[in-house]
Amino acid sequence: MPIYEYYCHDCRRRVSVLFRSFAEAETQNPRCPRCDGSRLTRRVSRVAMLRSEESRLDDLADPSGMAGLDEEDPKSVGRWMRRMGSELGEDLGDDFGEVVDRLEAGESPEDIEAALPDLGEGPGPLEP
Repeated sequence: MPIYEYYCHDCRRRVSVLFRSFAEAETQNPRCPRCDGSRLTRRVSRVAMLRSEESRLDDLADPSGMAGLDEEDPKSVGRWMRRMGSELGEDLGDDFGEVVDRLEAGESPEDIEAALPDLGEGPGPLEP
């Protein structure tokens, strides 16, 4: 059963439409499941790829993953941290997300540390 993604021009949302067969998807006009609108434009769907923990750790250990990292540029460090965080495949918590957002906005690590004095206290993601 194919699922296609569309942009609905009536409710201005991205929606998914399930068809019972590929033939049905080719012959029927899709309707928006939210507003029942018929003005839909087909979108390219996102693709997710499942990877083993070993594969993710191999990518983290690859020195080419640090290409383009400028340790003096907070934005560069923030982009690198976001990429490494997504490679881990685990939720690293709200504090991590806030630090990365601030770095990507150009805030210095020293300013972030001063603004978040309790950063790093308490149990980490693997501690009870």
